[in-house]
Amino acid sequence: MKKVSKRRKRAPAVREPRADYDFSWGVRGKYAARFAQRTNVVLLEPDLAAEFRTAAAVNKALRQLLKTNSKHRTQRGGVP
Repeated sequence: MKKVSKRRKRAPAVREPRADYDFSWGVRGKYAARFAQRTNVVLLEPDLAAEFRTAAAVNKALRQLLKTNSKHRTQRGGVP
């Protein structure tokens, strides 16, 4: 059986880019708008994240909420 090492692993050191890399021609945020169109990231508060462990759980709860709200709108006779 192997002995377990008691040494802690060090966090990797932050490294600077090599001097021979030239980013002077680069355009900051060139694809940011295109990326933002395809993503829909929602950050949950810690108390909500504790209740909804998976994306599927969040989706299920939101679908139930939408069904409930749409029934209320229909019963009131209002325009959705």
